[in-house]
Amino acid sequence: MVSRRGFLTGLALTPLAYAVGCSVRTASPAAPAGTRPLPIPPQAPSTVGADGVRRFTLRAQAGSTEMLPGSRTATWGYSGSVLGPTLRARRGERVGVTVTNDLPEPTSVHWHGMHVPAAVDGGPHQMIAPGAVWTPSWTVAQQAATLWYHPHPHGATEKHVHRGLAGFFLLDDDPSDALDLPKTYGVDDIPLVIQDRRFTADGGIDESDATDVGLLGDTIVTNGIVGAHLDVTTERVRLRVLNGSSGRLYHLALGDDRTFQLIATDGGLLPEPVALSRIQLSPGERVEIVVTVRAGETVTLRSLPIEDRAGIDRATEFGFDDTFDILALRGAGTLRPTAAVPAALVPIRPLAAASTAPTRTFALRWFMINNRRMDMNRIDLTIPVDTTEVWSVRNEDNWPHNFHIHDVQFQILAIDGNPPPPALSGWKDTVYTAPGVTYTLAMHFADHTDPTFPYMYHCHLLHHEDQGMMGQFLVLAPGQRPAPMRMDMGHG
Repeated sequence: MVSRRGFLTGLALTPLAYAVGCSVRTASPAAPAGTRPLPIPPQAPSTVGADGVRRFTLRAQAGSTEMLPGSRTATWGYSGSVLGPTLRARRGERVGVTVTNDLPEPTSVHWHGMHVPAAVDGGPHQMIAPGAVWTPSWTVAQQAATLWYHPHPHGATEKHVHRGLAGFFLLDDDPSDALDLPKTYGVDDIPLVIQDRRFTADGGIDESDATDVGLLGDTIVTNGIVGAHLDVTTERVRLRVLNGSSGRLYHLALGDDRTFQLIATDGGLLPEPVALSRIQLSPGERVEIVVTVRAGETVTLRSLPIEDRAGIDRATEFGFDDTFDILALRGAGTLRPTAAVPAALVPIRPLAAASTAPTRTFALRWFMINNRRMDMNRIDLTIPVDTTEVWSVRNEDNWPHNFHIHDVQFQILAIDGNPPPPALSGWKDTVYTAPGVTYTLAMHFADHTDPTFPYMYHCHLLHHEDQGMMGQFLVLAPGQRPAPMRMDMGHG
């Protein structure tokens, strides 16, 4: 068997491999939290035609952004210089997106967390060539949730996301609308993407010297800027938090250790709120939390050192010791009254009994899943449509990994045979996998079949994904067999 050192040396010779083993530099933030107003991503305009389809447009483009005060940084964004507008649709709606690629290289747009046909999933098989246009459409067939969209080009996802390509995709439905929750976008319902960056002396994004978990920054960028604050005008504020970093974990808390209410995870609302003072997010994960703010006060959302580090061999190098200020919440002198979070939210029907034996097993190690690196021409799994499967996922490494599955939302049945904590009891599409721990996940594959275009499962630490920690699966109708794969490069 190849040694760990030999394996990594071989990877270092590949064109897209970063240098490994370098320690991340640490520095004070260029602007402390609270000095600059938090930008709120605009809600994307849309039109609904006679056919009932809600249509959006996105343009992947290069630009420059004042991430650091007084300095312009070269960035990429969707329909703007960095990040992207918030797309919003309702369950049952037909949506269509016209995506134009004005970047100098191919990219793609993956609808992370969305239940979509494989041909419009936006993974590495749906690349958009420079100057080309891609026009996916699908029917929204899932509950209200905080989803997001980002590039997924195999071997270059970390670079594209790190340069700024990411945006929210919010879904609404009647049960969510009926709940008395904060829901005025940009006022008491705030999309919040947390990312880390290192900057060069002239304000550019430093893409050098990655660790084994990829690019780690010494500065927090919140909704595209450093040093953000939010002026709060209501007694309670709902934060839709996305870990949009490529490799960093966040351990979120409020500066005075007050309790907040967790109301939703990746795939939507929980059955009931969970009172917490800490929550951990790995790359790609989302939570919705409701924070109570008092008039005239300032309380800061922070990231504390990661406590769950058993089995991690270089916790400091992987950023586990770091502390950051994320966002200062500044209460106005008078706050509009807000109802308490409802005691009951949205029920969840269990997909399988906790004792259900796994259908499949997945071992995560180095840049491989089940001792295989990603091959764009290999289908790893075929799954019959209208089936529920139970997957056993185990991190056999001494690195942090997580696990993301396209198309489905899953339920965590067990963690090392024990029931998951309340914070992990809802719908998920991405889960952190601690070393030496087995996660038992249940999911249902429905509606969409395709013998040609696959879905992905992978580690969402983007350097790991780029280096091959990813596999492919087809969902097949009765009698279907896998067909030769092809690449969809959009059209001019």
